[in-house]
Amino acid sequence: MLWIPATLAAAAVQTARNAMQSHLTAALGTLGATQVRFVYGWPFAALFLIAAAAIAGSAVPAPTAAFLAYTGGGAVAQIGGTALLLKAMHTRSFSVATAFNKTEAVQVAIFGIVILGEHLTPLRAAAVAIATAGVVLAAVRPGARLDNANMKPALFGVASGGLFAVASVGFRGGILELGDDAYYLRAATTLTWSLGIQTVLLGAWLAVFARPALAGSLRLWRQSLLAGLLGACASQLWFLGFSLTAAANVRTLGLVEVLFAQGVARRVFGQRATLREQSGMVLVVAGVALLLATAAVAAP
Repeated sequence: MLWIPATLAAAAVQTARNAMQSHLTAALGTLGATQVRFVYGWPFAALFLIAAAAIAGSAVPAPTAAFLAYTGGGAVAQIGGTALLLKAMHTRSFSVATAFNKTEAVQVAIFGIVILGEHLTPLRAAAVAIATAGVVLAAVRPGARLDNANMKPALFGVASGGLFAVASVGFRGGILELGDDAYYLRAATTLTWSLGIQTVLLGAWLAVFARPALAGSLRLWRQSLLAGLLGACASQLWFLGFSLTAAANVRTLGLVEVLFAQGVARRVFGQRATLREQSGMVLVVAGVALLLATAAVAAP
């Protein structure tokens, strides 16, 4: 049951990280703000790994080919998902963009079945469906025309959710490939490798094709360092969840981030939820409550 507090904490920290990255996008552009969570988060992930190895009293697990394939695929997918999420945030409100992205929950359930062979009980599948329905209700504008202005944020958000779903399943697969070491050591190892891969790939891209964005993140190093710390903490908590239960369970509970995002949108950005968005959030809470209830029943 430790995956529950880990996931709730991850959703809260990630909301703060997303809000900070959203602010940095105006100064650094989408890719510049995207790389902040990886480049500045990697050193913190390495510290987490050193601490995890010390607590476990064992060496860091050696990577296998399968581990690198899962983790590398997840790392690349997460880069794309982060960039698309930031794009969505700048075409709709912060909270609604987050809601579009959270279609990830149902997508990760599908990918988990296809890629890892994981299955959900009927009640947990119902929890995913209810919570996702709430996300859709909150995100879709009534009577909106299917023109470019309305389709772009939806496509950005849903595509972002799909890539994050692939990333979640990839990271879960990487963690499982590390054998029987302590769950927190396997989680920290996978996080450090994933952030290292992301830092090298995205850093090289920016150095060649977008040097002003890279230079801007160095100039705004204080804000970037804080965003990197928040990103590393959120990722470590997500990975702890992935090491303890199926990715679909973690990402469904993570839908509480929609509620956290609404609080940020109201207090920081001055955006208020409509009645429709509030109704959708009620469904999200209902789906999450059902998931927690089934988890409590299944716990020994």
